[in-house]
Amino acid sequence: MSVVELRSQPEANDLVAIARRLGQDFAQRAAEMDETDTFVAENYEALKAAGLVEAGVPKELGGGGHDVDALAAMLRELAHHCSSTALAWSMHTHQVAIPAWRWLHQKAPVEPLLKRVAAERIILLSSGGSDWIAGSGKAEKVEGGYRITARKIFSSGAPAGNLLMTSAVWDSPEEGPQVLHFGIPMNSPQVRIIPVWKTLGMRATGSHDVMVDGHVVPDAAVALKRKAGEWHMVFHITAMIAFPLIYAVYLGVAESARDIALELARKRRPDPHVTELVGKMETALRGAQLAHASMLAAVRGNKPGPETTNEIMIGRNLVASHAIAAVELAMETAGGAGFYRAAGLERRFRDIQGARYHPMQSGQQATFAGSIALGLPTDRIF
Repeated sequence: MSVVELRSQPEANDLVAIARRLGQDFAQRAAEMDETDTFVAENYEALKAAGLVEAGVPKELGGGGHDVDALAAMLRELAHHCSSTALAWSMHTHQVAIPAWRWLHQKAPVEPLLKRVAAERIILLSSGGSDWIAGSGKAEKVEGGYRITARKIFSSGAPAGNLLMTSAVWDSPEEGPQVLHFGIPMNSPQVRIIPVWKTLGMRATGSHDVMVDGHVVPDAAVALKRKAGEWHMVFHITAMIAFPLIYAVYLGVAESARDIALELARKRRPDPHVTELVGKMETALRGAQLAHASMLAAVRGNKPGPETTNEIMIGRNLVASHAIAAVELAMETAGGAGFYRAAGLERRFRDIQGARYHPMQSGQQATFAGSIALGLPTDRIF
């Protein structure tokens, strides 16, 4: 099966069709949202009404029961129409897909959360890079729980979020620094959004900072406690599930840039140099498609751990580098017409730059891959 056929696999058809239908409307608003740094709230309401909030929840718990392949195809399609909507939605989507995988494969006690997502259609927020392996924020032990003080950056979809899936570091007297994982309701009096999201690209994702100032998480609400500063199995699961979904968005952005560039190039006078640029663009894009397909293949392997994380992160960096290269070549292919904002290519050029910044960035990823190849420890490489 060709890589480019991935978006039309049978199990993804219904989600992709919904994303394509909604995307026609999203595309009409994308430029205005981008230019005004306005969160795509209206798009979120449409996604919610279409049943995509619960798409990744197992059917047994009231959801759509869609796997990572289908969810990735949905996000990839959304990105063709509105990059910001797709990226912000990928953060909710992976926060649902991770506990869904754990429920299906580990019998983890996440059923109440997944049932809430399906029944109430709550939006889950990810605090992104600020809650990577090292953790961030402070947890202070108090009677019956932990008082949390933290500023969580890159919280995509913050204006629409209901539950912030986050963590904080507790300095345990017996065990040393421990990272505690929990959810915090966004309507808590001790939680507020700090509207700082003024960026180069992905301007409409609403990825503001979230300030938690004294919210108390009950002991029973702490879902996981792990040692700070090193890999835990739950993060190998996170790497395996989250990054193929997030990078499906960047692949979709690159594909949409390619489509725009071809349309503009066809209006130019025939030129062997333009033909060569198109060939280079197609080659770079195919590299991104192949790399993303390898990430999805790693998910289907269902073996979270350092080796699978290595495959995922190699794929993540290859998708990023090839997608960025493809969009750069799209700009050249389009010529001067692509420089105008009205063409939509300039926005994709800015949006694709976000692919650089998610974990694991190139230095850490290369060190991790090199350590795997040499049989060296990787537990503190992130």
